[in-house]
Amino acid sequence: MFSLSRDGSSGENLDLGYPVHRVPRQFEIASNSFSLGAFRKFSELAEKADVIHYHFPWPFMDLVHFATRSSTPSIVTYHSDIIRQKTLLKIYRPLMNKFLGSVDRIVATSANYLMTSECLQAFQAKVSVIPIGLSEETYPKPAQERLDYWRNQFGDKFFLFVGVLRYYKGLHILIEAARNTEWPIVIVGAGPIEQELRAEIAKHKLNNVHLLGFLPDEDKSALYRLSRAVVFPSYLRSEAFGITLVEGAMYGKPLISSEIGTGTSYINTHNQTGLVIAPDDAMSLRSALQILWSDDALCERFGAAARKRFESHFTADQMAQSYLTLYQSE
Repeated sequence: MFSLSRDGSSGENLDLGYPVHRVPRQFEIASNSFSLGAFRKFSELAEKADVIHYHFPWPFMDLVHFATRSSTPSIVTYHSDIIRQKTLLKIYRPLMNKFLGSVDRIVATSANYLMTSECLQAFQAKVSVIPIGLSEETYPKPAQERLDYWRNQFGDKFFLFVGVLRYYKGLHILIEAARNTEWPIVIVGAGPIEQELRAEIAKHKLNNVHLLGFLPDEDKSALYRLSRAVVFPSYLRSEAFGITLVEGAMYGKPLISSEIGTGTSYINTHNQTGLVIAPDDAMSLRSALQILWSDDALCERFGAAARKRFESHFTADQMAQSYLTLYQSE
């Protein structure tokens, strides 16, 4: 693995069980890290590699790719279109297209994203779909004490959101949908809009909306297990996949998400694993919450189907085997 370090460190690290090669980051532009030392180190590693696996978008690595002129077979996992930096995209687009055109294979994380991405459509002939998978064994089993603690806080019937608190997550829509209701809404995570959300909750005196901030994995696992359903109201294409939905499916929970043409609707199938609603629509979200709040049998059916879909599409073993097959084809 090759990466840039934020703390200025360099060298090889084996703490993760495999070598991680780091070079110091010099500066950052629009969330894109740069390092002059990366060119030489990458060139050295590329000579020893059988396959180079890039992750997109990271424009700096496009530059490194061409500057080092590696002839090693290359694959790129395409995580997301560039959504917010529209002006910079106009400048970057020629390099982006040249980079995607030069790699041997491209991986999209869902069929939905492949179908709705204008950029991916231009390279469709060499795109494979490999969903992101999770290893259930890496998630802690909560102690009874943690289950009892959170059950005492919220009972066994609450809606759960887990994730980084970012502008595109649609949490303002969830807060609006929760107004004038008694449904407990539990939000786990920290991020750039945390204080804004706390102010909104306080402004409307929403005693049923609980913003817990960052929690350890054991507590998150306990809350997943106890929750009624997982709600994930992201409303912009910046949400390219939705790991939280995969986690909810892994725990056998019904899901609520928005139709934004990305992986969220690949994970959550409407009226099968949960409900898919219109984006940026508090009334539609409120209706979906009401349906799941009121119908125990439907929740059980959706949850069982979500678990089955996790097992058939989103395990780490399946993802690893798919990538191994792709590597061997190169």
